[in-house]
Amino acid sequence: MSVSNPEFSESSLLRPVDISRGDQSHGKGASVSLMFAAIGVVFGDIGTSPLYALKECFSTEHGIPFSTDAVYGVISMVFWAFAIVVSLKYVLFVMRANNHGEGGILALMALALRTTPANSKRSLLIIMAGVFGACMFYGDAIITPAISVLSAVEGLGVISTDLTRFILPLTIVILTALFLIQKTGTEVVGKLFGPIMVLWFAAIGLMGLYQVIQNPAILAAINPMYAIQFLIEHALQGFIVLGAVFLVLTGAEALYADMGHFGIKPIRMGWFFVVMPCLMLNYFGQGAMFLDNPETISNPFFLMVPEFLVLPLVILATLATVIASQAVISGAFSMTSQAILLGFVPRMKVRHTSDREIGQIYMPIVNWTLLVLVIAVVLAFKESANLAAAYGIAVTTTMIVTTFLAAIVMRVVWRWNTILVTLVIGAFLIVDLAFLTANLLKIMEGGWFPLLLGAACFLLLMTWYQGRQLLRKRAVEEGIELKGFIEVLMKNPPHRVEGTAIFLTAHVDYLPVSFLHNLKHNHVLHERVFFLKVSIWDVPYVKDDERITLRDLGNGIYVVRAVYGFNETPDMGKIIELIEKSSGLSFNLMDTSFFLSRDTIVSTEAPGMALWRERLFCWMYQNAGRQSDFFKIPANRLVELGAKVEI
Repeated sequence: MSVSNPEFSESSLLRPVDISRGDQSHGKGASVSLMFAAIGVVFGDIGTSPLYALKECFSTEHGIPFSTDAVYGVISMVFWAFAIVVSLKYVLFVMRANNHGEGGILALMALALRTTPANSKRSLLIIMAGVFGACMFYGDAIITPAISVLSAVEGLGVISTDLTRFILPLTIVILTALFLIQKTGTEVVGKLFGPIMVLWFAAIGLMGLYQVIQNPAILAAINPMYAIQFLIEHALQGFIVLGAVFLVLTGAEALYADMGHFGIKPIRMGWFFVVMPCLMLNYFGQGAMFLDNPETISNPFFLMVPEFLVLPLVILATLATVIASQAVISGAFSMTSQAILLGFVPRMKVRHTSDREIGQIYMPIVNWTLLVLVIAVVLAFKESANLAAAYGIAVTTTMIVTTFLAAIVMRVVWRWNTILVTLVIGAFLIVDLAFLTANLLKIMEGGWFPLLLGAACFLLLMTWYQGRQLLRKRAVEEGIELKGFIEVLMKNPPHRVEGTAIFLTAHVDYLPVSFLHNLKHNHVLHERVFFLKVSIWDVPYVKDDERITLRDLGNGIYVVRAVYGFNETPDMGKIIELIEKSSGLSFNLMDTSFFLSRDTIVSTEAPGMALWRERLFCWMYQNAGRQSDFFKIPANRLVELGAKVEI
C-alpha cells in the first residue's frame, strides 16, 4: 500500500506507466499446449468461413459468368487477402500493439489514449473511434451466430431437398440452446473446444487436399496477377465480388481480441502452422472442384465430400459454428464488462462463472438481448447468403478503426518514424478501404443492419460517457473541498458514534453528497470514516500490492483509492481485506456501514448535451444497475441517501 502517491489526486482514468509490447514468455511445451487451446477459441469464426465464403463469391447475383479465369482470380484474391490482412496486418503488426498483453479494440483505444492529454479534441476523436469500433463488434456478435449456424444447417439441403423446411427451425433451436447454456459458464464446454476444432481443421484440410490432388493446376492461383487481371477485366462486378471475398477474413479481429488469453506466440503458431494451411487447402480445393464440376458452386463446401459423409460433416460443421458463436458471445460479455469499467456503459449484473478464470463471466441482459436479436436476424434474412452483406460491413468497419488506432500507437506511443508509419498504415488502409467500399455497395441488401445497430449503440455509449462527464463536472463545480471541510469540522466535531462508515465517492478531493446528508440529518460522525473512490486504470489488471492507496487525515478519517484494471470487477470484500492487510486497520463487517448516494438526475437547459440526449441519459441512469450490487456490498449494511442533480 502506498501512503504518499503523487497520482492520488483526482485525474483522468489514464495511468502514466511504461508501455509493454512484449509477449508473455512460454516454454516450448506450454506454447504448443496453448496453441491447441487457442485453436479452439480464437480461430472458430475465421475457421468456419469456408462454409459460405466462396459460395457467395460465385453468387449469380454478381453477374460474372463462370470461367476458369474467374476461378483463378477469386482464389488468388482469397490467398492474398489472407497474406496481407491476417498474416501481415494482424498477426505480425497489430498484435504488437498490446495493452500489457491484452488485445481488442477497447484495450487498443486505452493504449492510444495513454499519451494523449485528457479532454483534448484528439482524445475525444480516439474515444469516438474506439467506441464506434466496439459498437460494430456488437453487430458482429449478432451476425456471427446467425450466419455460421445457418450455413452449417443448410447442409441438410444437400442431403435432400425435403429437409430444407427444417433448416430455419433447427437453426433457431440450436441458437436458443446455445444462449440458454451461457449462464452455466464455458469452462466445461471449453475443454471440448480444442479437440473439436482441431478435428474440424484437419477435416477441411484433408477435404481440400483431396480436391487439389485431383486438379493441382489450381495452385497457380498463388500468382497475384490472376487477382489483378480479374479485377481489371470485370471492373465494377469484380469490385462487388471483392466484398464477398472479404468473408474469408471474418474472425480476424478475434486473433487480436483474444490475445490476452493465450499470448502472441501461441496464436501466431496456431495461425501459421495449423489454421492458415488448412483454410488455404480448403479454399484451393473448392476452386479445384469448380474447375472440374462448375455445378458444385450451389453449395461447394458440402459437395466436396461423398454423399454418405455429408451428414457427419453437417454435424461437425454445426459443432464448429456453435464454438465460433460461443467465442464471439463471450467476447461480447468481456467487451461490455470493459466498457462498464471504462465508463461507456451503465452498470449491469456481472456473474463470474469460474473460480479460477477471471475472464469467464456471464451478463444476463447482454445474453438475452443478443438471443432476441440473433433470432430476429435469422427470421428476417432466412438464408446465410442474405446475411453476407451485413456481415462484411460490420467486420470491415471494425478493422478500419483498428488500423486507425494502431497508427496512433505506432507514432505516438512507440515513437516510430512518421514515414515508416505512413507506409505501413497506408498500405493496410488501401486494402481495408477497398474491402469497405466493396461492402458498402451492399447496404440495401442488408448492410444497413449493422450500420443502424452500430449507430444506435454508439449514441447510447457516447451519451452515457458524456453524461457522466457532466455529472463529474457538476460535482467539482458545486462540490465542497474534502480536506478543508474536515479540518473545519474537527475543530467543533459532531457527536462520534461507534463503528465504521464507508462513503463511496466519485472524487477523492470533494465530499460525497451522502456524507453531507448523513451529517445534516443524523448529526453524528462515526468513530472511523473512510472516503472510498474506486478508479479504473487503462490497464487490464492491477496487482494487489498496487491496488490500495490510503491517506490519513487524522481523527480516524481516511481517504482511500482502490484501483482496478478494465478487465477486473471491483469487489468490496476484497478491498476491505487489502486495506486490513496493508494498513494494519481491522474491520468488523457487522459494525461497518456503507453509505451511497442515490441520485435523481434532472435534465435542464444548462450547457451540456442536447436536451433529448440529457433525457436519454436520465433514463439510462435511473435504470442502471445498483452501485451496491455492482460493488458487492452486503444489503444489510447499506445506507442509501438520495440527492437531486441537475445537468
